[in-house]
Amino acid sequence: MARNPQNGERLRPVDLARGHGLSTQAIRNYEEAGILPAADRTPHGYRTYTSLHAGALRAFLALVPGHGHQTATSMMRAVNEGAADEALRLIDESHAQLLDDRRTLQAVESALRDLEPTPASGPDAGPEPAAASEAGGTFIGPLAGKLGIRPATLRKWERAGLVCPRRDPVTGYRVYHEADVRDARLAHQLRRGGYLLEQIAPLLAQVRAAGGLEPLEGALRDWHGRLSARGRAMLTGAAELEAYLHARG
Repeated sequence: MARNPQNGERLRPVDLARGHGLSTQAIRNYEEAGILPAADRTPHGYRTYTSLHAGALRAFLALVPGHGHQTATSMMRAVNEGAADEALRLIDESHAQLLDDRRTLQAVESALRDLEPTPASGPDAGPEPAAASEAGGTFIGPLAGKLGIRPATLRKWERAGLVCPRRDPVTGYRVYHEADVRDARLAHQLRRGGYLLEQIAPLLAQVRAAGGLEPLEGALRDWHGRLSARGRAMLTGAAELEAYLHARG
């Protein structure tokens, strides 16, 4: 449990460190990074901290879960340099990103509710033909255009196992049938949601093996949970940062 020192109480690096399960080196690193204001020194050169430093540490550690280490560092450095408005701007950016992530999640859920085969387009994209295969399905150019990505991205996804198009028996070109289009659309949305290729591949393999989308339900619940946790962490971080700003005067 972190200590709550009284104003004027002098603290050693170890006093700050113990309350948060940190090392004394971490405290020194935080000071050097500008996360903590500069410490006073004893006549023998030892660092001494105060309740203000303790408040800065609490604020930083509360900001990290919602904003990430790098952004939280930039926020604290801005405050300690007297640029509180810059810290507030960074907070605004994080909230905007969280809102965008929520919208992406909604888009994924919408895609799951309304997965339709992508119709063949006219001759408008890519080095491969833009018409549909004689056996049905869509070639790579029209599908890439429909998703707003490059054909090279679809080829990369194929190498990673995200999509598994068949080849036209006459031309040898890739042909994306209904299930392939579904997989490509889901891969596109999950990539936007921050999932890595190596996370998406086994998920889509389960979808193909199960013949449906049930395996995605767990991923979406986890995604909802992570967004909610970030939102709550941002509230906690904002409260601690406000307390620190008030203490600085």
